[in-house]
Amino acid sequence: MLLSTTDNIVGKKIVKHLGLVRGNTIRARHIGRDIMAVIRNIVGGEITDYTKMMAESREQALDRMMAEAQRLGANAIVQVRFATSEMMQHASEIMVYGTAVVVE
Repeated sequence: MLLSTTDNIVGKKIVKHLGLVRGNTIRARHIGRDIMAVIRNIVGGEITDYTKMMAESREQALDRMMAEAQRLGANAIVQVRFATSEMMQHASEIMVYGTAVVVE
């Protein structure tokens, strides 16, 4: 599956638009990680547990979007975008969306 943040893919011709596809996941923070984050905030540096959690969330959302595109018969997704929103105090949603297309 080809992914692009632009409206086309260099060297490929879009022959069919299949419509909007999306994938999302909602993750809640863990109290133990919050305690470590507070300590890291005091001494400085990266909060690696949160970095890892967000990276895993993005990958899961991408996988879900690509699975939806494959079900439609797409071999590429253009105009890929990410959005993040806070669902509640300790939970965030990662959403990825784009346009499923067939390229040749």
